[in-house]
Amino acid sequence: MASKQNSYSKPDFWSQKAFKEGYPARSVYKLQEIDQKFGMLKKGSVALDLGSAPGSWTTWLLRNLSGSGKVVSCDLNPLAKTVTAENLVFFQGDLLSEEIRTQIKQQGPYDLVVCDAAPLTTGNRTIDTLRSKGLVEMAIWYADKMLKPGGNFCVKIFQNGDQQKLLMKMREIFTSARGFKPEACRSESFETYLIGLNKKVCNDEKN
Repeated sequence: MASKQNSYSKPDFWSQKAFKEGYPARSVYKLQEIDQKFGMLKKGSVALDLGSAPGSWTTWLLRNLSGSGKVVSCDLNPLAKTVTAENLVFFQGDLLSEEIRTQIKQQGPYDLVVCDAAPLTTGNRTIDTLRSKGLVEMAIWYADKMLKPGGNFCVKIFQNGDQQKLLMKMREIFTSARGFKPEACRSESFETYLIGLNKKVCNDEKN
């Protein structure tokens, strides 16, 4: 256990790179790799970042939109003070609350929904995995309800958190759904990502 704690506290290559490039956290390179592989973000997109603090993913989205489109970002905690832009809308609150859902919906619909949220971990892998699954189900709900047809989605999940069942659900919503573990994930981490591409047109949207 001590060696794992030491590896997390010691800045690694990705942490040092994030600091040099002005990102609040190393997690930004996971999104960058996902986008490079799957082409998630298009110029002019309206993107939604769920569980966004301290703001690395939001920052990456803003930089890559280059002033076009819009990023809507939400978390219980505030973003880092350096994360600002004219095309950024930030809501601080609970993503499960009806008020926050309404505010986020009013800013959409979205071309991209991303979620790098992680639960408060207990050290008990079973409990932590179940909590992660709950966050994934929440993110899938947002993607299902608020993405435009053709939109893309990615969400972090702790491995063994019923990935296959969740992917089956995502395949009802997206043309393609699969798991993917970026190189920037720590080798000892049991996190991975679920990727949904090209949201299908639902019956309500056809009418």
